[in-house]
Amino acid sequence: MKQKFKITIPLAILVTLITVIYQRSTGPTYPKKVMIGKDGAALKVKFPRSHGGETNAPIEVPKVASNMQGTISYKRYPTNDLWTTVQLTEDGNFLKATLPNQPPAGKLIYFLSLDIDGEIQKVGTEKDPIFIRYKGEVPTYILAPHIFFMFLSMLLSVLALFEAAFKTSSFAKISYLTTGSLFVGGMILGPIVQKFAFGVYWAGFPYDWDLTDNKLLISFLFWFGAALINMKKPNRVASMIAAVVLLCMYAIPHSTMGSQYDYKKGSVETKTDGFKDKL
Repeated sequence: MKQKFKITIPLAILVTLITVIYQRSTGPTYPKKVMIGKDGAALKVKFPRSHGGETNAPIEVPKVASNMQGTISYKRYPTNDLWTTVQLTEDGNFLKATLPNQPPAGKLIYFLSLDIDGEIQKVGTEKDPIFIRYKGEVPTYILAPHIFFMFLSMLLSVLALFEAAFKTSSFAKISYLTTGSLFVGGMILGPIVQKFAFGVYWAGFPYDWDLTDNKLLISFLFWFGAALINMKKPNRVASMIAAVVLLCMYAIPHSTMGSQYDYKKGSVETKTDGFKDKL
């Protein structure tokens, strides 16, 4: 049997879309969503946990009541700095502030205290703050193809998995495309993205323990091995194992155990316990 594309391609697209949605909604750097205001007039507000470029990170809170004011408190993490507290300024229908820019992989922790018609609402606390990590700006011409090839490799990987499960002969050729896509998106463009964002090309094994780099390395080695095996003789099991490994790697939230700037040493290292703020 040559292929089962009428069945396997829609299935592969579905699994890839689920993966994209999962990656966009998990991980410690995606915005923290909080309901602001009373039940009848409450609004869902996103608070940033990542910021790129050389500008300060903007914080915007919509005014859910005419009589509304608030403060934001922040400090560098991990340090023994004292908290800095500033008043949110009114700008149209928003209360705004900015968090000072930090070195690539530098982090701040922050929380807000909002006075809404005389009632205080906390967004984070001193003991349970919101984390925000800073990064350098990654050019679109680098970031866009990186993202494209990474999700293309997932699509091809799942397609190879289903084709191998149906015992067709097409899975071997798809395994070569998967390996090539993973190599371009992850092993070539990935380090370039990391260099722009955090100042280092590679923070995984054997230099450090960045989980994003390490899970990429593991996935690529499995698919590279499967491709080599299939070049000698098509092997369904090898391709299926490599595909399952890649799926498992994508199941780990992005940026967990990522790079972190050490303010004492003045260097970027890996925070092995990930962000504490998992929401």
